Amino acid sequence: MQLDFWQYSQGPVERIVALIAERARAGSERLLVVDADAARRAGTASALWDAKPEAFLANGQAGEPHSARQPILLSGTCDALNGARFAVLADGQWRDEAEGFERTILLFGERQVEAAREVWRRFDDRQDVTRGYFAQEAGKWVKKA
Repeated sequence: MQLDFWQYSQGPVERIVALIAERARAGSERLLVVDADAARRAGTASALWDAKPEAFLANGQAGEPHSARQPILLSGTCDALNGARFAVLADGQWRDEAEGFERTILLFGERQVEAAREVWRRFDDRQDVTRGYFAQEAGKWVKKA
């Protein structure tokens, strides 16, 4: 599994998720976006529809009709009803089910740094996990580790 830690300093989270989703869809990947906050999931849905003027990023909420067909599925749980192999934990909360994905991105802010460090350490001796750490610098994402 590829486990990436994305520390943001400039939001909003909804726009960052749209950037990640755009990259995943460019590679024809399905994506699960997990966020316990229903209001932020709704904001993320709007950001995905508005991400590119020439093409929208089709998405749906888990539990809605046809959610299994959505290329980008927004959910409060880590259940990939759409068959996604990639997941974004947009609320910064680790879920053990995220280990079942080919690639998981833990998106976290300044207030969640210590919790993210604990997750990082949890995978120190795991040979089956490749970790990466990215941070925003001057508006760009920079790989740190």
